[in-house]
Parts: sequence; structure tokens; C-alpha cells
Amino acid sequence: MKNILIIGAGAMGAAFSVPCMDNRHKVTLSEPFNFKLIKKINSNKKYHPSLKLKLHNNLIVKNFSSELLNKRWDLVVVAVSSIGIDLVRDCLKKLKFSSKILVLTKGLKYDKISKKIITMSEQLNKGARKFDISVLKGPCLAKELARKIKSSTIIANKDIKKAKSIGNLISTKYYNIEYSRDVKGVEVCSAIKNIYSMLIGSGEGSNTSSSIFIKSIKEMMYLTKHFKGKEETVYGLAGVGDLYVSAVGGRNSKMGEFLGKGFTFKNAKKKFMPNDTVEGAELAREIGRYILKKINKKKIPLMVDLLRSILKNKKLKIRWQNK
Repeated sequence: MKNILIIGAGAMGAAFSVPCMDNRHKVTLSEPFNFKLIKKINSNKKYHPSLKLKLHNNLIVKNFSSELLNKRWDLVVVAVSSIGIDLVRDCLKKLKFSSKILVLTKGLKYDKISKKIITMSEQLNKGARKFDISVLKGPCLAKELARKIKSSTIIANKDIKKAKSIGNLISTKYYNIEYSRDVKGVEVCSAIKNIYSMLIGSGEGSNTSSSIFIKSIKEMMYLTKHFKGKEETVYGLAGVGDLYVSAVGGRNSKMGEFLGKGFTFKNAKKKFMPNDTVEGAELAREIGRYILKKINKKKIPLMVDLLRSILKNKKLKIRWQNK
């Protein structure tokens, strides 16, 4: 039995506790932002409102505090949104003992100091204290994982033995883990697929969407290589696998559908999805200006169309045809 701390009690963080508990680890699910959520889970006998199911009876659910960092953890799991990654980085500096870090958070960030796009793991390791970080990405919907529907994800670490040591802790009959040394490629793919799933969702029909899907993969390969990842990673779970799940259902493709119908992003957000976080749009705002300024636009026409639509709040016009 190992001691596991999950930072982030949203849908994915809570769902991740399920295979950990099934492997009989001692798991603490903590939340650094939404304390009302923790109160609601505990007052309703571990029922999670987003997952709409009851979590394990022995799961410890509490507000995140600095005191938690004084304990010895075998694994610390980061499951906050990309917006909260800076706070987590500041907190992790206070870890009293060395722990393995596993990042579930998907996203990229424009670093104003280096003037480059960096990944979530790079953001966590910006300080003087460096961590032993692995990343877990792939096509895994939280509600399905929580209900033990067969799912596959990929853990990446430059030292494959370290990735496998974490996989051995969390894998189950319904939760399959693959491994990769391509940390950069896995993180880039898992982030930019949110933008491409919006584009696929905007197709006026299945014929159009399938064409956009193929062209999206080609652009993902170009961007992944540009950011020093491996092209073959695009064809794996973090790339095509995750893109498929996001494209057939989810908030990004849902927003894409509204954009395809002629709504601007702001109008669609206000009218149809006022309380939803659209990860693709958040990412577009974070890295869009860098992409438009630094990367060959002819290589990524779909990405350019979406970025201009979001950043300028204009109707989306996709150049998906061959010329």
C-alpha cells in the first residue's frame, strides 16, 4: 500500500482516485480552490456531483493545505486545471520529502521570460527545486474511468523505468497504461488536440468533419515536431486517440458546432455554454499570438483559422479544401 495525494478534486482528479483505491492504496483527494466542492462531497457521503457517483468509502477527502506537504507521499498527482498550475508549483516547493510527481493537467503556457511555449511539466520545474515529474495523458473521460469502463492512457518520462513504476501503482484490469520517453510530444499533443477538436466539431456534416480530422492530424504532426516532440507520438493515445474522444463528444467539439453554425465564440459561450470551461479556447488565448507570429501559417491553416476566430471574436471560416 502506497500513500497517494491528489491535488484537484474535480472530475478527473476524483475519477483517478478510483483505480488507486482499487489497488488498495491510501489516497487523499484534496482541493486547493473550490472548498465548497469538498464540503459537498463529504456531506453527501462521498458522492461527487460532477461524476454523479459515490466515491470509495475509505477515500480521504479534504481541503488542500500546506500541512499536507509535511507528510511523506509516494506519489503526488496534479489534477488541477492549467490555470491553477502556478499555485501548485509554489506549493510543491514546500514538499518536505521527495515524491514522484504525476501531472494529469493538460495545456501549454506562454512563458513571458523565455518568450517560448512551455508545457505543464516545464512550468512546474521552473523554480530552483526540480521534481521527478512524469505526465499522464490520453483519451480518458473522467466519467467513464470512474465507472470502470475500459480505458487506456500513456505515462511519459525520459526514464521509462520511472514511468513504469508509476504505472504499476495505478493500472488495473480496466485501466491500461502505455509508456513513452517523449514527454514533450505527449504534452503538446494532449493540449493542441483541444483546438483541433473544436475545428472538427465545426464541420457541417460527417463528410466535412472527417476531412478536417485528417488535416488536423497532419497539422498536429507539424506542430509537435516544431516543439521538439516526436511525430510518431501523434499517432498514439496522446494524439489521435485523445483527438478522437474530444471530437466525438465534449465541450470543445460542442463549442465547435456552434462556431460552425456562424456564432462568434463570445456569443456562443454566453448563450449556450455560460458555465463551461472550453479548454481549446483557453489554449488559443494562451498561445495564439505566439503561433500566429512565430510559426509558418501555410503549414497550419486550420489552426490559424481557429486562432483568428477566437482572438478576434469573428465568425469561423475554415480553409479545409485542397488548393
